[in-house]
Amino acid sequence: MKMGMIGLGKMGGNMVLRLTQGGQQIVGYDRNPDNVALVESQGAGGARTMDELIAKLGEPGQRAVWVMVPAGAITQSVIDDLAARLAPGDIIIDGGNSNFKDTMRRAEALAQKGLHFVDVGTSGGVWGLTEGYAMMIGGPEEAVERLRPIFEVLAPGPDEGWGRMGPAGSGHYVKMVHNGIEYGMMEAYAEGFELLHAKQEFGLDMAQIAELWRHGSVIRSWLLDLTAEALKNAADFSQLSDYVADSGEGRWTVIDSIELGVPTPVITLSTQMRFRSQQEVSYAGQMLSAMRRAFGGHAVKTLETNRQEGVVPEVQPGEHPKAAAPENIPTQAARPDTGSQKQAEQLGETGQQPVTGDV
Repeated sequence: MKMGMIGLGKMGGNMVLRLTQGGQQIVGYDRNPDNVALVESQGAGGARTMDELIAKLGEPGQRAVWVMVPAGAITQSVIDDLAARLAPGDIIIDGGNSNFKDTMRRAEALAQKGLHFVDVGTSGGVWGLTEGYAMMIGGPEEAVERLRPIFEVLAPGPDEGWGRMGPAGSGHYVKMVHNGIEYGMMEAYAEGFELLHAKQEFGLDMAQIAELWRHGSVIRSWLLDLTAEALKNAADFSQLSDYVADSGEGRWTVIDSIELGVPTPVITLSTQMRFRSQQEVSYAGQMLSAMRRAFGGHAVKTLETNRQEGVVPEVQPGEHPKAAAPENIPTQAARPDTGSQKQAEQLGETGQQPVTGDV
């Protein structure tokens, strides 16, 4: 089928390439003309303006546009723009990490204009181009079925790795919980390996242990596969900052667990640990140090220098996924952290805002 894709970054761009390789007719649009040129060089169609994109998608009522841009105000502005250009029966797909409350509100507003809204919680990262994407889909059954050729190509297999979860908002909700689970798994692996690394008297080989756990162990997973590959290739973690971004979905999961009264202690603590990693200095820790000296007269440490961090840009669309492996992170080419909007998007910092369900 024919479909438009707005947003040709490392996710959207790679999805266009996978769809093109699978025989679908895709027209890509991005504010960066280099990203448009890249998908065109791989056989996809390209558009330099929104008007050109819409004109290339066929008859009104039969068109579909996938939006793959940062969640929040940017997604809202793109959807508003599309809603003014499209006709009843057309489909808008949000494949980003939007809050499910926003998705439900948007679906209701678009339905009043006769437009279908489909939310696709998408997982797969930079490996999706070669391995396929897991897609958790919400929206009207009719619209989801019309998009079946797209989902069958993007998924690991035509009948696996994708499915309709329920009405609008359900796809993003399931993806939100998926990411909360991911936070907990990553934290558990990291804590376990830190404990092993600290037990110096045994001289443990991290690469050997990770590889052993990959086979037959009850904790084997794709995350462990990636970790084992990095350790096997002698990744030098010492060159990396311990700053860990949160995309926003971990905190949304925690907020919803509180609203529902469902305990999620592991996901909650793993999210809190990410917040701690983002602090240059912990005010709470400084206060504890001061209190301990006040009541006990104990020695304390003073802060000598603040840490200086650079930023290694995100993997580019079409680039091999191994470019993201820890052993291939070019820390010597890191750029100063300028606090720009683009860097904030790359680091996942745009999700660090209070969640109200409004944009």
